[in-house]
Amino acid sequence: MGPAIRLVFLGPPGAGKGTQARELAREWGVPQIATGDMLREAVAAGTPLGRQAKSYMDRGALVPDDVIVGLIAERLAQPDAKRGFILDGFPRTVPQATALDRLLRDVGQRLDRAILVEVPEPELLRRLTGRRSCPTCQATYHVTAAPPRREGVCDRCGGSLVQREDDSEATVRHRLQVYRDQTAPLLDDYRRRGLLVTVPGEGAIETIRAAIRRAAEAGR
Repeated sequence: MGPAIRLVFLGPPGAGKGTQARELAREWGVPQIATGDMLREAVAAGTPLGRQAKSYMDRGALVPDDVIVGLIAERLAQPDAKRGFILDGFPRTVPQATALDRLLRDVGQRLDRAILVEVPEPELLRRLTGRRSCPTCQATYHVTAAPPRREGVCDRCGGSLVQREDDSEATVRHRLQVYRDQTAPLLDDYRRRGLLVTVPGEGAIETIRAAIRRAAEAGR
């Protein structure tokens, strides 16, 4: 890549955007900034913003946008983000995108592209409802992508595999609906601004990665 690449990766649960973001960030020499990981790290380190975030997380409340944006501002100020970044999991809403724009503008930067990894709902359901786990040793499997040697039986300890409640079809459908309701205005906003590029998230991993590379290059 050239001197800098600043991207937002968007997509529903199960789209595989995290895997793509991690590999491409390594290839391009920029950090993958996954907000969930960033929150956990800040809480573990006991930073002022981390302690603030923990006070909300301990109550089961959503961490407010200003705390998240503050953490992102701190992360983007680190030396490894000078050449760019891939944001994974943020923004999710138009107000968050506005806050990100303001943050980048303050440091003389701009977003190059918002890349949407799109996967049809039946495939997302197959991916997300196929997970099975072992309550005894915590090993995880997938009925099609990574099945156990014997159906329903853990390879490691011989325990009976179960589907967790949050992997049930009803729960997954609800998660996907929440995602659509939450992010639809954001996708419209990025589309209107000419920043959004949609990449199909089905097929060979390297084919998807090549399409993302092309989309990223087009935004520079």
